[in-house]
Amino acid sequence: MTTPAITTHSLLGAAEAILPDVIEVRRQLHRHPEIGLHLPETQAAVAESLRAIGLEPRLGASTTSVVAIIEGARPGPTILLRGDMDGLPLREDTGLPFASENPATMHACGHDTHVAMLLGAARLLVERRDALAGRVLFMFQPGEEGYHGARFMLDEGLLEDGAHGVGGVQRAVAIHISTEHAAGTIALRPGPLMASHDTIKATIRGRGGHASAPHLALDPIPTAAELVLALQVAVTRCVDPFDPAVLTIARISGGTTNNIIPGTVEIEGTIRTVSAKTRTVMRELVQRVASGVAAAHGTIIDLEIVPGYPVTVCDPDVTAWVRGLAVELAGEASVHDLEQPIMGAEDFSYVTERVPGMMAFLGACPPSEDPASGPQNHSNLVVFHEPSMALGVALYAAAALDFLGDRE
Repeated sequence: MTTPAITTHSLLGAAEAILPDVIEVRRQLHRHPEIGLHLPETQAAVAESLRAIGLEPRLGASTTSVVAIIEGARPGPTILLRGDMDGLPLREDTGLPFASENPATMHACGHDTHVAMLLGAARLLVERRDALAGRVLFMFQPGEEGYHGARFMLDEGLLEDGAHGVGGVQRAVAIHISTEHAAGTIALRPGPLMASHDTIKATIRGRGGHASAPHLALDPIPTAAELVLALQVAVTRCVDPFDPAVLTIARISGGTTNNIIPGTVEIEGTIRTVSAKTRTVMRELVQRVASGVAAAHGTIIDLEIVPGYPVTVCDPDVTAWVRGLAVELAGEASVHDLEQPIMGAEDFSYVTERVPGMMAFLGACPPSEDPASGPQNHSNLVVFHEPSMALGVALYAAAALDFLGDRE
């Protein structure tokens, strides 16, 4: 039997043909979102879908991750395709007929669509196994939303030969859906795509007392106020504006009533950078400023900087290659180059630290909404344009087929 020539046009058509099934899977997942590293219902649904197309899932040991491998007809390199699976802790208010049935839990970042698209791509690639010279490694990952799920999978041996992965991975591709871009578009950039993030946790310790006699207490609230302002000023004076950083204090908690000086105040915030160098600068800056402000007020600041995700850096060559595939699929007018990195963070960064890879944004803003003002990812009102998923399915499949086989 002769395998028909594979073209981007035929791939997009094949993706559109299975779109109803992709949407059905997405909606099933959307109804039952789970949070964190342990997603038993999601894992079971993914494993069932993989078995239905003839693939044997490999289940994670420390998390509910899922890995699957397609062995091509001939030996060759390995490409990794990734989809994250976890939801967010917020109550859905979209009113969709398939809205979340789990209280205070929602797929507000579109990870349900990522899983559905990756399963759709796996189906297309299984049907075209004879065109593959090498292996496709499917990475279904829990715990992207702050739980370091990708790191756990790497620690289990995702990029090594064994029960949880496969060695010789030479490229990695991820797609992230977004309502910040028009439906059916692709947005990408080489180099830093998304920021690192670290969490600031500080407890300012003074001495409580009566609000009418502050001289007999050691008020931690002025220390907290000065610390917030001093950090903001320090960023503008110590960080290269062409290698930016964002520092936001998002929580201040202290005191119980209007006439009691508290003994402690708690502060929490986040640091975002787009280079490892400035990430180090910012950590040192926060520690230095906190130490100085505490000394000036005679208080004590217990400071902890909790490491988050690294910078997500897209390999220039891999990005240019995926851009070309996107243009073939969607047309030049539908492919956009991002001028600046995004200050959100993404744990696919752990993969791109070790494998040349990239992430592309798939636009899925409903045509009735304006991408600039409509509900965005992480909103309890966000709605994704489901037909756009066909482009994501096709782009995943095109990446594997182009890297591992001959295409016209």
